[in-house]
Amino acid sequence: MRTLDAIAALIPTLAGRISAGAGASDVQGVIEGLDDAGAVAVLREAGEVARLVEQVQVLCAGVIARRSTRDAGHSGLAQARGHRSAASLVQELGGMSKSEAARQVRVGEALLEDTGGETITDDTRAGNDADPGSPSGAAPDEPVVREWRQVLRDGLRSGAVTSAQFDAIRRGLGDPPDAPEGCSDADRATHDQTIRDAWAQAAAQLLEEASRRTVEELATAARTIRDLLDPEGAEVRFLARYEKRAFRTWFDQDGQRRASIAFDDEGGAFLDTVFAAALRPRRGGPRFVDPTEKASAAHLSADPRTNDQLSYDLLLDLVRAGALADPTAVFGTRQAGIRLVQQVAVDGSLAPVAVTEDGLTTLPATIAERHICETGTVTVTVDTCGNPLDVGRESRLFTPTQRIALAVRDGGCRWTGCDRPASYCEAHHIDEWARDEGRTDIDRGILLCRF
Repeated sequence: MRTLDAIAALIPTLAGRISAGAGASDVQGVIEGLDDAGAVAVLREAGEVARLVEQVQVLCAGVIARRSTRDAGHSGLAQARGHRSAASLVQELGGMSKSEAARQVRVGEALLEDTGGETITDDTRAGNDADPGSPSGAAPDEPVVREWRQVLRDGLRSGAVTSAQFDAIRRGLGDPPDAPEGCSDADRATHDQTIRDAWAQAAAQLLEEASRRTVEELATAARTIRDLLDPEGAEVRFLARYEKRAFRTWFDQDGQRRASIAFDDEGGAFLDTVFAAALRPRRGGPRFVDPTEKASAAHLSADPRTNDQLSYDLLLDLVRAGALADPTAVFGTRQAGIRLVQQVAVDGSLAPVAVTEDGLTTLPATIAERHICETGTVTVTVDTCGNPLDVGRESRLFTPTQRIALAVRDGGCRWTGCDRPASYCEAHHIDEWARDEGRTDIDRGILLCRF
């Protein structure tokens, strides 16, 4: 078995500081004696070593999965060792959670796929959490060419992404859609090549952003890109999640009533805006508020209840008040509501999908049409490069339309690792307004939360 000192020797910053045969306490003592820069360096180097070790793990998990198929029966590698599936064996050997083991199996199988394509069977479909919007016209054993995934495999093998990031991008992008029925062979070939190129470009873009985004952000971005590239599939996926909406309550063993909610996309986004509007001062909202709102924010910040308790009380207040509630009494000066962004072409045609300003969740055009009827629109004119018109130094603050554009572009706070949505952020000048004569232009503006 590997000893801790042998593992520490693989980390450059520790290699010359730990003698052979050193015990765990000795290694701990050396690490505790590091200065700040040394501690950061060791953690970074340990992460690089861990990525390489993880690649070995996921490859082995993929091999085990290949040798533990249903066709292998009880003679399969996992089954012969008393496990029902490869993930179960990987979980036991790795001492990890069930979801982590399943992810290692998925990533391992993906790494072992042939570069030129892969064969999809009923077994692999069952193990990959098939999405309702994924193409399903191919026969179970019909080869499906997916060269675009090689971009992701290369990124994982080079260390550009971890297996968790790889899995988030791969599952988020999903499978490219099939060509429409009735296409000629030539049109089908053109369609397939165009789609593969688009998916490959999307994968490359997400790989490039991986070092600056969390796993959760990558997954969200991948799903959003997929819906923009495949709006028809986006509608199917939206409807499938809508059908799964549910609410139920039950009593736990202590007699306390509990509840579980499965949201559809629009309902979840709406409830997010409700809680964001009510709890923004507690969660780090903007500082630029009028005196009345500032006093209200200070009162809320001093409230002894936790955020979860405030959310619970707010939800019950909304249920009690219903449609007769005075919005300002519940939400304060800024009423909650979903703001959607939908592109309009020069000829006036609307994009087939829209995105929420907070979170960039994609919604079908039919939802956007309903919101237009209910609340109207705000027009933002952009130039040929897609940038909203700039203000220069004529205005100290970014205009409302510019702020909408920043929200669509940035999706929220752009500080590394921060997940604050756009409604929590302030529009700042990258070049300071006074000291550096900063311009109030989109390309020199950025959304940042109060922190």
